[in-house]
Amino acid sequence: MPDKITGLYFELFNEIGIIGQLSRAMFEARLPEGLVLPHFSVLNHLVRVSDGRTPLELATAFQQPKTSMTHTLAGLERHGFVRMVPNPKDKRSKLVFITDAGCQFREEAIAALAPDVAKLADLVPSEHVAGLLPGLRELREELDRMRD
Repeated sequence: MPDKITGLYFELFNEIGIIGQLSRAMFEARLPEGLVLPHFSVLNHLVRVSDGRTPLELATAFQQPKTSMTHTLAGLERHGFVRMVPNPKDKRSKLVFITDAGCQFREEAIAALAPDVAKLADLVPSEHVAGLLPGLRELREELDRMRD
């Protein structure tokens, strides 16, 4: 039987996991056919952190195999949302850049969530959500540091 602290953190991670599953389903329902949350997530990462990353750097950031990231990037490239260019520092790899179409898709995907967010905001006040964010951000930063 887990101790009280382990149980508390397990419960926290369990709730976050369930929220992740529910929010993913909600978001993917608003995405165009053939696009899934990992596509959006990579574009969002490239905007948030900056583009010009290698597929390996992206795979590491998302903690997934390089082959999975390569598949995601191929889908984004097919849609014209990213372009990949040879890496001048390492001719064996490429650098990934978000295109204007990719930036536009990201903005449209966020805007498509508006009806769902409006419903949620009626149920959970924005002040409550704003109050949760600092603690969740701190938890994410600590977990990120722990993986290094």
